[in-house]
Amino acid sequence: MSTSRPLDIYGKPYNRSLLVMVLLIGTFCTVLNQTLLTTAFPTLMDAFDISASDVQWLTTGFLLVNGIMIPITAWLINKFSSRSLYLTAMSIFLAGTIACFAAPNFSTLLIGRLVQAAGVGISMPLLQNIMLSIFPPEKRGSAMGMSGIVIGLAPALGPTLSGWIIDHYDWRYLFGMVIPIVVLVLVLALFLMKSVIELSHPKIDLFSAILSTLGFGTLLYGFSSVGDKGWG
Repeated sequence: MSTSRPLDIYGKPYNRSLLVMVLLIGTFCTVLNQTLLTTAFPTLMDAFDISASDVQWLTTGFLLVNGIMIPITAWLINKFSSRSLYLTAMSIFLAGTIACFAAPNFSTLLIGRLVQAAGVGISMPLLQNIMLSIFPPEKRGSAMGMSGIVIGLAPALGPTLSGWIIDHYDWRYLFGMVIPIVVLVLVLALFLMKSVIELSHPKIDLFSAILSTLGFGTLLYGFSSVGDKGWG
C-alpha cells in the first residue's frame, strides 16, 4: 500500500523528514545560545573590562527580546508563510551571531545578542507550530516530543559546551562554531523548507503587544536590578 507525500499550502509535495531535520538542527543552534555565554562571563569581563552587572545584560537582554518576540510570532506565523518566516528567523540569528563573533567592543556584542534573540524568539514557536501542522493527530505527541527534546536539551548543553570552548579556544569560537552550521541550514532550507501553515492574515492587536512588551520588560528589568542591587 503506497502512501502519498504530504502537500504544502500550495498543493506541492515535500519531504517531511528532510523538512523536520532542517527545522530541528536550525532551532537547536538558536536555542543553544540561550545559555552558551553563562560560563564565559569572567572571560568576557576581562576581555572588555566590564563589571558583572554589565556582562549580565548579555543574558538579561537576550531573554527580554526573546520573551517579547514569542507572542508577536503568533501573529507573524499567520501573516507570513512558514518558509519565509523560517528563513528570516535564521537570517536574523546569523546576522546577530556574526556581529557577536566580530564584536570589537561590548556594545557591539550586546547588540549582536539582542539580534540573535529576535531570531530565537521566532524560531521556537515556529518549530512547534510547523510540527503540529505537518503531522497527523495520532503522531503529534511524538512530534512535540522531538520539539521538546531540542528546546530542552540545547540550553542544558550550553554551559558545558561553553566551558570546554573557553578552556581550549578563544571566546569568539562560541559564536564562530555556530556560523557555518547556520549557513548550511539556510542553504538547505532554501530547497527543503516549505510553506505548511495556512495563513489567516489577522490584524495585530498593537495595544496588547505594547502592553505585553512593557509588562514583560519591566518585570525582567526589575528582577535584574534586584539581583544587582538587592531589595533595599
